[in-house]
Amino acid sequence: MVTAALFVRIEAQPGSEAAVEKFLKSALPIVEGEPATISWFGLRLGPSTFGIFDAFPNDAGRNAHLAGNVAAAFMSDETAALLTGPATLERIDVLAAKLPSNGGG
Repeated sequence: MVTAALFVRIEAQPGSEAAVEKFLKSALPIVEGEPATISWFGLRLGPSTFGIFDAFPNDAGRNAHLAGNVAAAFMSDETAALLTGPATLERIDVLAAKLPSNGGG
């Protein structure tokens, strides 16, 4: 069951779009190792606008993710230099969700 989520919106500096895309793609293997991250999406919302949407079973899972390696990399000076300013982070309560079943198919 998913009850908590995050939506992060980021804007790339002109000319840094490919580097931001690469960063998001490189984060996937890290979040795959987070058992409480039920779903994670790196998104391109426009030419220079990107986002992350992820969902968790509870606040503890969300907080663990925010204290993890992707968040640390996201807050690094190297990554910050790629962005026009700080990311917008929204904590979301999930009211309903459809997720794939573990049975495959």
